[in-house]
Amino acid sequence: MLKTAMKWPSFRPLPAVEMQIKITTLDFNPWQEIQAYQAGNTIAGKFGATSVFVGTMRDFNQGDEVQGMTLEHYPGMTEKQLAVIVNEASAQWPVLDTLIIHKVGDIFPNQPIVVVAVWTSHRGDAFDACRYIMEALKAKAPFWKKEQLSTQQNRWVEKNTNGYANDTKDYTG
Repeated sequence: MLKTAMKWPSFRPLPAVEMQIKITTLDFNPWQEIQAYQAGNTIAGKFGATSVFVGTMRDFNQGDEVQGMTLEHYPGMTEKQLAVIVNEASAQWPVLDTLIIHKVGDIFPNQPIVVVAVWTSHRGDAFDACRYIMEALKAKAPFWKKEQLSTQQNRWVEKNTNGYANDTKDYTG
């Protein structure tokens, strides 16, 4: 009688994706941050595409004029959740490196709030991973916004938009 050993599929852990996640109360220039980060990273020559999303505060929301907002987060937990999101993206696309910078505290119209930059070998992967990270950040990361309206009233933002001007569309797949 021939005995055979059962073969289990071999699972290799995903290679650790490079990433930097920074939560800051300071104003930042997203383009300078990307340039500085890319100049100092170790993937030179390995990437062929960089996709970037920069989120800037607008002066309106839900039909009202907004003068500013206070953005709060859960220190420590926010960074962990963002790392989970980057790892989820890396499991779906061959991400080489990721930079996320998110401002918290007092923010005013025209100020950058968030930058997400993703480096991959090919543009499709860069676009898709960057979009995934940004959408997951909006849906899962523990951030809370309190808007200061032009009427001098304050209100907490209860839900994020779907990311489109026509908010009746559902593009979350």
